[in-house]
Order: sequence, then C-alpha cells, then structure tokens
Amino acid sequence: MHKVLRQISQLRLHSKPLLEPSSGNAIQSLAVVPAVHHPMLTGGQVSVSASRDLHTAAGSGGLCAKWNKNNHGPRKWLEYNKTVHPPQQNDEEPRKAYVCHMRSNIKYSPDKMWYIAAFVRGMSVDEALKQLNFVLKKGATDVRETILEAQEMAVHNHNVEYKSNLWIAESFVGKGRVFKGMRRHARGRYGHVEYKHCHYFVRLEEGEPPVHYYQEPQTPQQQYDQWMEQMRSRKIINSL
Repeated sequence: MHKVLRQISQLRLHSKPLLEPSSGNAIQSLAVVPAVHHPMLTGGQVSVSASRDLHTAAGSGGLCAKWNKNNHGPRKWLEYNKTVHPPQQNDEEPRKAYVCHMRSNIKYSPDKMWYIAAFVRGMSVDEALKQLNFVLKKGATDVRETILEAQEMAVHNHNVEYKSNLWIAESFVGKGRVFKGMRRHARGRYGHVEYKHCHYFVRLEEGEPPVHYYQEPQTPQQQYDQWMEQMRSRKIINSL
C-alpha cells in the first residue's frame, strides 16, 4: 500500500504538460492523476469529507443515526424529568427535587467506566467534582462534564435554588455500540478487535447526601447476633 502511494505522489510531482502534434498544431494535454486523500500525502491532514466518514465518539447521537437509523439509543431515562407529581398536603414532607441526565455513545469501555460511576455514587456534587479532578482515567472527564450539565439543568429547568445543595443519588453505566474490527499480526495472521462504547446515567437529588449510602456498618456484636438469628431460622428439608 505504501509503495502505491509513493508512486502516485511521484507521478503528481513529476507530471508535466505533454505536446502532441496533430495537424500541425500542438495540443497541450495534462496527465490526469486521481486525487488521493491520505495523511502521508496531505501533510498529516485529512480532508473534511474523509473525516466525516470516520466513526468516533458521538456526543449528539450522530453515531446511532449514521449506522442504524432505527436505533436512537436510550430514551427512557430522560423521560423521568417529565413526570408530573400530584400536589402535596400541608402536613407532608416536601418532595425533593431531582434531575436525570445522561451521555450516550462514549468511546470508553463500560467495564472501565463502572469504577468511576460507582466511585462518585452517594457523594455531594461539589465533592464529586473535586474528586474527579484527581482521577487519572479517560472516562472521568465525561462523568465530570455530565454532572456539570445535570447541575445546570437542575438550576435552570427544575427550580433548584442552590446548585451546591445536590447529591448524586444514582450513577451507573450501560453498554453501548460495539464495533468489530481486525488487527494485522505477523505471518499473515490477524486478530479480532472490539471498539466499545458506553452510556453514562446520573440522577441528582436535592438535599444533603446520606451518611451511609450503602448498608450501615455494624459492630461485631450486631454481626454475631445477625448470624445467630440466621442459623436458628434455618429449616431442615423434609422435616416437620
């Protein structure tokens, strides 16, 4: 392939107008060489039409629309923002405001993104943004930008008074598109490559984050009592 490109470049450089005698008049003809859009021949730059054909991380859903018009990616998560709740009574506790946001088709493995999504789960928004500045992973940038977008949505669209009075109630990842390709190896062999994409979902809720997002830690005595209760509640199969 490189030899062909080198020959074409030489033809383009050394091509000169030719003189062909015809009925006593010299007709000037130019050597026609097909245009080649290759980074090696164009100084490392790819044309605009060629760059559009490359599939990269799509932030606005262009990836799905290009490869499959019937697949629009996840839609249900954003529909929760349109939920209309019934009015509350005077003696009821005020319902906490929330906002759901997502970013689809991130060029990152969902297995790697899971660690970042689980890391910020249960934190306040300010604390999560501070911690993500020190996470040396590619997906941390997308998670941070998604949280900032959700914070702006909560203030402008969902009547949240203070943008710092939010915490991350849900943060999880979904599997996106997977492009399969081949990688050349020695001796004429090849290997399979998978270019994975993922969807990141987040839900911010108004108020202070809970002290223990997961199970509350137990003392050794509480763990022993729970274990004894499980042992005594066992049942022998086929017995009275």
